[in-house]
Amino acid sequence: MSVFRFRLSTVLRLRQSERDQRRGELAEAYRVADLLARQADQLGRELESLRRQQRCAVGPGAINVDLLVDSQRYEVALRFRQGQLQRQQASVAEEIERRRLALVEADRQVRTLELLRNKQEEQFRQTEGRREMQRLDEVAQQRALRREGV
Repeated sequence: MSVFRFRLSTVLRLRQSERDQRRGELAEAYRVADLLARQADQLGRELESLRRQQRCAVGPGAINVDLLVDSQRYEVALRFRQGQLQRQQASVAEEIERRRLALVEADRQVRTLELLRNKQEEQFRQTEGRREMQRLDEVAQQRALRREGV
């Protein structure tokens, strides 16, 4: 009995390699999104802390104007950074979607080739099974003819 050989095995390996690469790219984009989310959380905590300091500074008693002006400048800088982070997060979200779609397409191509391979392998086995049955039938016929001839 002969061995099944998928003629497109090289193409299948290339597609699998491409799919694995797309997975890695998507994972990297998710890592960047996670990093940006952590930075945004940290920035939010810093803004909240700054607001608490500002409320305390304008409480009863003497008001330190220089401290208030400095804290307002710092708040403007933090809000600017917050806007930058939000834009980066939106950009990364778009990139994640693009990479996810590329992975879906690469996975579809691999599955198509795997299905083709499986179908061809099944056809090969059926053909080989029929050939083996024909061989066995011929052997049985030859034995029967020899018995009759004896």
